[in-house]
This record gives sequence, structure tokens and C-alpha cells, in this order.
Amino acid sequence: MYSQEKTPMKKPVCQERGGNARTERKSAATAKDFALRRVRGPDKVTRPYMKIVVLLGGPGSGKGTIATRLVAADRTFRHVSSGDLLREAVRLQTDAGREADGYMKRGELVPDELVAAMIREWMGRSGEGASTLLLDGFPRTVRQAEILDETAAGCGAELSAAVLLEVDDATLFDRIAGRRGCPGCGAGYHVTNIPPKREGVCDVCGSALVTRKDDSFETVRNRLEVYRNQTLPLIDFYRARGVLRRVAGTGPIEGSVDRVRCAI
Repeated sequence: MYSQEKTPMKKPVCQERGGNARTERKSAATAKDFALRRVRGPDKVTRPYMKIVVLLGGPGSGKGTIATRLVAADRTFRHVSSGDLLREAVRLQTDAGREADGYMKRGELVPDELVAAMIREWMGRSGEGASTLLLDGFPRTVRQAEILDETAAGCGAELSAAVLLEVDDATLFDRIAGRRGCPGCGAGYHVTNIPPKREGVCDVCGSALVTRKDDSFETVRNRLEVYRNQTLPLIDFYRARGVLRRVAGTGPIEGSVDRVRCAI
């Protein structure tokens, strides 16, 4: 779901270290000290078996689309959105899933600690063979980020990067207005940027495409406001730890995918 505006990219993407794909590190030592590791004995350090990459960006910034492309190109990547995490845990009736189901049926927010428990369950259930976990939609607050740190340490994983997809508001509104989704298989489309082969019909399963209820102008404006209020402190949190990566999320999707791949 990308607008087709032109993005000047004269240098190879992996050589960019300023502007659209710059790496913000407080210092190499800080990033190294912050990396979470399991220690066995006084002088033996076990490297984490999985890296965790947090994807940040406003609604319509392309987090899910980019993560899906990365996974398709490299099967050692795993993509987990907070929504998928909840649905799978409930479907499998895990301990955390049963507890979360009660909150959702009452119309209450699922506690942060419970979401972290689902991440632990997921890593124990589905993490085998994965080298990088792409987290989409969690954390959204500094407290959630702190809980994720604790969860990663307990699982022997390492938070290696927080990638911020930078997209201006006008582009976000344009993308969201044209979004279409498949209720059958979950495939995503855009009427202009990622159109289906047949208008209104999913390429994968043939279901009729639908517009999400929360893609209205007013809803998106409110979601952007909430995103800014929650995420600005989170950006500072990751910047202080030397793991923040800023990546341009505009232009052709292939360019954005390449920039994210290089950033992580």
C-alpha cells in the first residue's frame, strides 16, 4: 500500500546512513551493553537464538506489508502482529489465550503483561528455525517496551532494532482510503498501488474484498493522534538505547522493503 511518488536513491540502499535510512546510535558501547544476553557462569555468554525487530509507524505506514515481503524472501524471518498473536492464542486455547479471551469478551483491553506472556508462548511454540522476529503493533508505549525487554531476556532473545517507517500524513490518508482486505485469507490490497487482478476480488482465494470499518477519515485521524501521543516517547526510548533506525516509507514498495532489510 504505497503511493507511487519518486524517491531519489542514487546510492545503494545499504550505503545510506543518513536521511531516509540513517542509524541512530548513542554509541556502539551503549548498544552493546543494552543487548540482552543469557549468562551461564562468570565468563561464558550465550548469544540469543533470535533477534527481535520492532516495527514502528502510523496506521497505513506499511508495517504489515513490508514484514510480509521480508518473510516471503527469507523463511528465517517471522512476522507477528499483536492482533494475530491474540487471535492465535485464543484459537489454540493457550493459558494466556483463555485469559485474554475473557478480557476481549468483556470489551476490556488485554493487559500488557498478558500480551508479553503470549509472545513467550509463541516463541516456545513457533520460534524454532527463526532468526528474526518482526513485531508489528507491540510495543506501543514505553511500559510495553520495558515489558518486551524483560520477555526477551527471559527467552534468551535480543532486541536488535526498532525500525521507524516515516510517512507524511497526506500519504497515510491516501493509502488508507484505498485499502481493501480479503475477509477469507487476510490478503491486503490497494485500489491504486497494489490492485487485485480482478477489481474487488481477491487474487488468492476469490473472496470479495472489503473496506475496513476503521479506515474512515475521522477514525484514521483519531488513530494518528493516539499513535503520536503514544509513540513519540517510545521513539526517544529506543533512540537512547542506540537501536532506533529511521527509514523512509514512501515510494515504491520494493525500495521500502530494501531499506528496512538493510536497517535490520
